[in-house]
Amino acid sequence: MAAGPIKQANAAPKKASFQPPAAAKGDVSAALSGSGDIVFSTPPRETLDAAMEIYQPVVDYLSQVLGKKVVFKHPGTWGVYRTEMVKGNYDIVFDGPHFNSYRMDKMQHNIIVKIPGDFVFVTIVKKGNDAIGNSRQLAGRTVCAHAPPNLGTLTLLSQFDNPSRQPVIISTDGWKNIYQGVVSGRCVAGVLPMGNLKKFDTEGMAKIIHKEKTLPNQAFSAGPRLSAEDQAKVTRALTSPEANGPTEKLRKAYNTEKFVQASNQEYAGLAEYLKNEWGYY
Repeated sequence: MAAGPIKQANAAPKKASFQPPAAAKGDVSAALSGSGDIVFSTPPRETLDAAMEIYQPVVDYLSQVLGKKVVFKHPGTWGVYRTEMVKGNYDIVFDGPHFNSYRMDKMQHNIIVKIPGDFVFVTIVKKGNDAIGNSRQLAGRTVCAHAPPNLGTLTLLSQFDNPSRQPVIISTDGWKNIYQGVVSGRCVAGVLPMGNLKKFDTEGMAKIIHKEKTLPNQAFSAGPRLSAEDQAKVTRALTSPEANGPTEKLRKAYNTEKFVQASNQEYAGLAEYLKNEWGYY
């Protein structure tokens, strides 16, 4: 996994820079192949400006740690994110467990740092809805959920083998909006994390009809253009007290006090959730 000559830790670091997605239809992979920059990316959950606020301090910090130029590529759309990921154009990525597992299987990435704690998705209906007792009964019915490839939504869809008999996903942004969509009657059901359900459902308005297996949390992965030594540097840097400042906004966004070391084994097999998503397999 050689990534060229490794600079000394005390070498003068190059300042990170931000590179927005190119507007032209050029071959991005070809452009990156000749670049010595380390490319960091995340899913397009935030606007460009919001993403810069959260991730640019992390990118600057990693540039200092590695003594190499790290650039942030905001994909702009999920389609671009998928395309650039499967081409292997991202060197360091922070995203969900199914994507981490996919890069581990397909792109020789190692999963190095994660948000501590487990993640459990639940499918809910409005309390008193006795017609729906399990998720299989949601075929053809409306479900408030984030658009695929959101992991919560994929945990539900993975239970349906027949594409013609699946729930009707009502694309809904935000866990609270998903919860409110169910209790208001906008959707028959909804998918959200257990932790968020406990936070929102203080009056017991929802009923759980399916609880998914426990999953590991969001994580950072590092690809083969980073040497084993550089991957270890990134791991130590993101889990050290010195990371508190650079990762403050990121940790606040994900409601975590710290990051901890991760392993590939924890994420093995989770790429299966992407099997039926176009463009991954």
